[in-house]
Amino acid sequence: MTFLSNILIEKEKEVKILKEQYQQQNYRNIKQEKSMYQTFMESSTMNIIAEIKRASPSKGEINVEVNPVEQAEQYATYGANAISVLTDTPFFKGSIEDLRVVRNTVDLPILCKDFIIEEIQINRAKDYGANVVLLIAAALPKQRLKELFDYAYSIDLEVLLEVHNETELMIALEIGAKIIGINNRDLKTFTVDLSVTQELAKLVNRNDILLIGESGIRNREDVEKMMEAGVRGVLVGETLMRSENLKETLKDLKIEFK
Repeated sequence: MTFLSNILIEKEKEVKILKEQYQQQNYRNIKQEKSMYQTFMESSTMNIIAEIKRASPSKGEINVEVNPVEQAEQYATYGANAISVLTDTPFFKGSIEDLRVVRNTVDLPILCKDFIIEEIQINRAKDYGANVVLLIAAALPKQRLKELFDYAYSIDLEVLLEVHNETELMIALEIGAKIIGINNRDLKTFTVDLSVTQELAKLVNRNDILLIGESGIRNREDVEKMMEAGVRGVLVGETLMRSENLKETLKDLKIEFK
């Protein structure tokens, strides 16, 4: 069993309960003047998706006691361009409630980071204030990915479609993804290698695709590698969650495009 397969087994159980119990909420959902895609494509500096991440299967506890309101306020104050909220509970110690309180705190685009396998999860993400949802190519067959991708856009959510290899990248492009996250972490083994983004980005020769580098980005040097690869945004979790000076850490990562 891989990390990903274990997570998906638990997610199926969670979704079954969600289908039985979830009722539509009426939480505030901010309509962005500009989408995350537009904002990132027009930016003159590297875009940072700052993540609220309490724990992970590979690292264990990172910052379980984090106050998501305070963390989100600092992210927004110190220059994050979007906020990712991990809402998975069993493996990442997050919750959908984290997303709700972050939405009520900041006006930045919010990514609901979870293992989405059903439309009801997308509905809930929108209800709680997400602007963007994550779909993971490794988690679903192509046809199911396409169905969920189209559904998200039909209810005015953007999709960050995550890939890890050339096959998944080609699927993302065929589906019509405009925001493609290249995950340097292999979700089957959880090993991290920044060259994954560097190599896969070479295969994308379209100027209308927004590439996001994910996982293993710790410092300015890593961001420079991502920029040289053609990435316009990076998703940073653990580095920010462990930082003792968020202002300086974010300043270090927000380098200008050359």
